[in-house]
Amino acid sequence: MLKALLFDVDGTLADTERDGHRPAFNAAFREFGLDWEWDVPLYGELLAVTGGKERMRHYVERHRPDWPRPADFDDLVAELHRAKTRHYTRMLAEGGIPLRPGVKRLLEEARAAGLILGVATTTTPDNVTALLRHSLAEDGEQWFAVIAAGDIVPAKKPAPDIYLWALERLGLAPDECLAFEDSENGLRAAQAAGIRTVVTVNDYTRTHDFTGALAVLTDLGEPHAPYTRLDAGGSGETGWVDVKRLRAWYAGA
Repeated sequence: MLKALLFDVDGTLADTERDGHRPAFNAAFREFGLDWEWDVPLYGELLAVTGGKERMRHYVERHRPDWPRPADFDDLVAELHRAKTRHYTRMLAEGGIPLRPGVKRLLEEARAAGLILGVATTTTPDNVTALLRHSLAEDGEQWFAVIAAGDIVPAKKPAPDIYLWALERLGLAPDECLAFEDSENGLRAAQAAGIRTVVTVNDYTRTHDFTGALAVLTDLGEPHAPYTRLDAGGSGETGWVDVKRLRAWYAGA
């Protein structure tokens, strides 16, 4: 029986990557006097690396190998990440990052139907809280029974650790849940945890390999703006994801 819905955050609940995290990283770099600038194509490449601190380390190793690393490089990365989070939460507070189509509607329907809601993400808890508070509802954080976020597990997606941590806290089995992801790494993490997954793509992830997903959609859809289904199992299907449709997909998997 379907009991819970577990959501990734960045790219899934909201299109945070291109117009949220990327400019926030750039603002942090400028604040620290660095000449690093992540444009849209570069950031798309960097998204293959999960986790903001890991992304910065990868950028230096791959794109700036001649940049003189200070002895306290790890401390600098941590400070940059805190500054980036501060810039990002400011953008959220200003209403600059709305939820993706269908997200709020589905969350409201799921709560009314008695389904448990959870978050499983590699972004920091502060980022999650800010997004939920400013883009969902003032008490948005309280809609979720568990928020598994940030560095609470050492291995980031595509490792399943963040999902396993959430399942343990909820006391649920993998086959009692559905996950929502936007990327191949996210899908692999949920699959490795044994959780069936619905994918909503974005501009950065549209070409990823989503083999094995329960459904691959342009978004969750709204009655006035339906999704388009992209996977071979229902290619061309349109509609909007509601609890009834989720239960049907879950039962037919």
